[in-house]
Amino acid sequence: MAGKLALYKDTVVSNFWDLWDYLNGKLTRVNPVVLVVASVGGTYFLIKLRRLLRRSDRPIHKRLMGYVFSWLRCIPQVQRKIDQELSKTRKEVVDSIHKYDTERVFIKELPYDATNTEKILQTAKKYEQMGTFGVNEGRVSGAVYTAYQAEDHLELLAEVFKSYAYSNPLHPDVFPGCRKMEAEVIRIVANLYSGPPDACGTLTTGGTESIMLACLAYRNRAQARGIEEPLMIIPVTAHAAFDKAAGLFNIRVKHIPVDKDSRVDVNAMKRAITRDTCMLVGSAPNFPTGTVDNILAISELGRKYKIPVHVDCCLGGFLVPFMMDAGFNVPVFDFQLPGVTSISCDTHKYGYAPKGSSVILYRSPEYLHHQYFSITEWPGGIYATPTLSGSRSGLTIALTWATLLHFGRNEYIERTKKIVGAAQKLAAAIPKIPGLILHGKADVSVVAFRSEQFNIYAVSDKLNKLGWNLNTLQYPDAIHFCLTYNQARDEVINAFIKDLENVCKEIAASPKKGNDSSTAAIYGLAAQIPDKTLVEDVTHVFLDACYAMPEKGH
Repeated sequence: MAGKLALYKDTVVSNFWDLWDYLNGKLTRVNPVVLVVASVGGTYFLIKLRRLLRRSDRPIHKRLMGYVFSWLRCIPQVQRKIDQELSKTRKEVVDSIHKYDTERVFIKELPYDATNTEKILQTAKKYEQMGTFGVNEGRVSGAVYTAYQAEDHLELLAEVFKSYAYSNPLHPDVFPGCRKMEAEVIRIVANLYSGPPDACGTLTTGGTESIMLACLAYRNRAQARGIEEPLMIIPVTAHAAFDKAAGLFNIRVKHIPVDKDSRVDVNAMKRAITRDTCMLVGSAPNFPTGTVDNILAISELGRKYKIPVHVDCCLGGFLVPFMMDAGFNVPVFDFQLPGVTSISCDTHKYGYAPKGSSVILYRSPEYLHHQYFSITEWPGGIYATPTLSGSRSGLTIALTWATLLHFGRNEYIERTKKIVGAAQKLAAAIPKIPGLILHGKADVSVVAFRSEQFNIYAVSDKLNKLGWNLNTLQYPDAIHFCLTYNQARDEVINAFIKDLENVCKEIAASPKKGNDSSTAAIYGLAAQIPDKTLVEDVTHVFLDACYAMPEKGH
């Protein structure tokens, strides 16, 4: 046996050197400059190809189709046609955005003299009254999470405003009270999430910043460990802020599919792990369907492979910690799981603080320190900040602090009982409506639904005309209702179910099954366009319209 192995080894070595001599003989006839150019060009091509393949996890054929269509846009005739269509879309979008402003009179210049206080307040009141949706009546999904006219809360916030309107935690020596408030809020929220004694974090301007800061911290941590191209692994249902962070911080991202209940496929997540993985992500709950991912299993993956695990609790941040006490079962999702290293939680949603207020928590300072930014050789002095911002609103900190103390644990539990109870009542009613299918699991406060018999976007459009403002989803086509304290009463849920039944019945009986609705047309077209930059152009039109000042009649 040993003799055969030796003979095999000698044969392989002999063939290798024969090939070596053959290639050398061929290459000696090639101009050295050509060899250098080919080597450098080939290496450059391989590097670019590798980056292209690793930059996105979209299927290769879709990326190639998008690439081809992007080049077609360089043809003047094609671009002119696109511009013509965008011009039509721009007018429609501007009209849609500004339809609530019947006067369309804009203040465009800074007045030379101070404006009378009464006039300012009158104008502000007039602007407020442009909105037509009944927030107080519970007709709006999400957006406003507490009773809109809670006078005692508003009076408290007004008094706090007077003292902290111009405070700035960038100067903790000047505003020591503001600094103390932030530290107290962090500890209060950390304790809600079973944080260990070393648990720490910062207040942020909202869930997007909280998520982005976690991504930044884990990218910095990975790079400090020699990982040049960090990779985050997230569910397809994870908040778009993770993709925003990936783009801004140059982090590769792998999207993991979900099961029929809209929970991330943990086995697929496991298969996606590489030596470059800098973080794993789960949602409790996710935004599209309100489903809580299997955080326990994700935590175990994090422990096994020594990868940080971030739990996004932004949406249900002040519901899920109270659900057990409110009588609802919820799987363990917080720092009780040793693999969980960070949690994002919005205090401006079900915490009922004014916008924008959120918290990013870490298990220990080891992770938080990778979030910090400092420059030690700036002529302006040593500069260090804990978040993306330099100056921050001390007022937001003070209002958040006051709100948490104002409500207290028992009130949060009571509200959780009403909100989650209302969501469960609505979720139970959805399958009983002909044509509707519950989308995902309504684990907390979001109830999503779709249809295989008619276009669900037409349902959204018709409900909108009846005064209900819902959220549209895609992949698959669906809509959801994010229930807040404004919907936590039977009369609102009953009225919505009745309107939903009537609308579904009407659309199911129509010849086109709702496929001719405006929203259906928009999403249908977007799904068919290979070059997603065209879809981005439409979103730019929408964002531009928010800042436009169209004249009346135009």
